[in-house]
Amino acid sequence: MVVCISNIGYEVSLEPRKLYEVLPDPDAAKHGQLRVVDESGEDYVYPQSHFAAIVLPQAVRKAVLAAD
Repeated sequence: MVVCISNIGYEVSLEPRKLYEVLPDPDAAKHGQLRVVDESGEDYVYPQSHFAAIVLPQAVRKAVLAAD
């Protein structure tokens, strides 16, 4: 999980201070990007600098992912 710390250039797709699920994408990582599931419900790549990684307890992580 990551928290959005900046949505500059992506105001419609990302909300600051919101948690986002990260999907593995080694190619994106090589270019300083993360693949996240954004406000559209789809996964896209965004600059890694727009996010900060966070570690949630397993029970909280499950609850967050199930809260759709």
